[in-house]
Amino acid sequence: MDFPTHLKYTKDHEWVKVEGDEAYIGITEFAQKELGDIVFIEVETVNESLEKEDIFGTIEAVKTVSDLFMPVSGEVLEFNEELESTPETINSDPYGKGWIIKIKITNQAELDELLDTAGYTELVES
Repeated sequence: MDFPTHLKYTKDHEWVKVEGDEAYIGITEFAQKELGDIVFIEVETVNESLEKEDIFGTIEAVKTVSDLFMPVSGEVLEFNEELESTPETINSDPYGKGWIIKIKITNQAELDELLDTAGYTELVES
């Protein structure tokens, strides 16, 4: 399985790509495989400020519906609207075109609490 080294990860299987004081957030390859075919993404938190571990949306697969959690505190700036018509992009390209939201980070220190690639790999292999 692929876990890019330039990303940070959560125990809830979200990834974070930091670009200055902004970040892109999605779910990992492991998470999308566990969920199966993704059929719907709902994010109604654009323009809202959320705390770390708050729910920012839901992801629906054929088998289940799961909550999506904020990996760090921030304001949700944007939802990847391409996912409205092609949610399966998360299955085919979870770290690229399958990003879910873009945020403005409000607490940079929380980034230090996230897992690196080695830590996340250990989590999913245990």
